[in-house]
Amino acid sequence: NDHLQRRPPVKWMMYWIIFALFTTAETFTDIFLCWFPFYYELKIAFVAWLLSPYTKGSSLLYRKFVHPTLSSKEKEIDDCLIQAKDRSYDALVHFGKRGLNVAATAAVMAASKGQGALSERLRSFSMQDLTTIRGESSSSVTAPPPAPSVSVRTSSKQSQSKMSKSASESIGRSGQC
Repeated sequence: NDHLQRRPPVKWMMYWIIFALFTTAETFTDIFLCWFPFYYELKIAFVAWLLSPYTKGSSLLYRKFVHPTLSSKEKEIDDCLIQAKDRSYDALVHFGKRGLNVAATAAVMAASKGQGALSERLRSFSMQDLTTIRGESSSSVTAPPPAPSVSVRTSSKQSQSKMSKSASESIGRSGQC
């Protein structure tokens, strides 16, 4: 009973392997034999013969041609698969390293060209800043000056508040006179 349950997948496996070979061959034969009388009708008859449970065409072709060929070339196929696996791993590592190098180069180029506040902030960092951030600073290390972009914003805010103070003072003085 267990033997009968395993039978249909093997039957379909043989059919699909033969059908794949037929489809591959058909790609080339269509170019040269499409002019042949009844060519398309013969192709339909061949597929029907492959599928028929009475003729068992796919099973016959698989057992007569495909299986002996695969069995005799099994060692070579396994070696090719191992080589392909090794090459694919090496290619993945190679392209991964190249990808990381490209990303690092792009990041350095963006930072060196001054792309936004992040690059300004990165340029302002020194080793003292890094040790201060980590909390490893000693009492002899003084805090570095703020980044230029931060100081510019602060100074512009301070100058605006100074200007508004002086304006309000001048209005107050003019009201007193």
